[in-house]
Amino acid sequence: MTQSKKKTAETAKTAETAKTADTAETSGTRERQRSAVTAAQVLRAAHEQFAELTGLLPEGISRFERSEGGGWELEAEVVELARIPETMSVMALYELSLDTDGLLTGYRRVRRYERGRTGRTDSR
Repeated sequence: MTQSKKKTAETAKTAETAKTADTAETSGTRERQRSAVTAAQVLRAAHEQFAELTGLLPEGISRFERSEGGGWELEAEVVELARIPETMSVMALYELSLDTDGLLTGYRRVRRYERGRTGRTDSR
């Protein structure tokens, strides 16, 4: 093989390697963009999935933050037992875990309390 053919082959190989790297980087970026969810989407997903599993509708979210693994951690307040007057309703605080795509991976009740009570009483 002549010197110029070697250079041409090496240049073509280098260009193909760069093109492959660019394609991989671009598809990786697209992959991240597709799997990136907004905070509003995570909240909607958490509300829908939790309600479907438990039959309880969250009235409010008191904590919303990223977890160490890149997922999401939320605390939702729900009415577990409606009473009259409303201030006597039994509320519960649930901790919800979601993965990076907004899928519910787990939940647990942290505590129960009467709606009208302020302060932290341990009535689990």
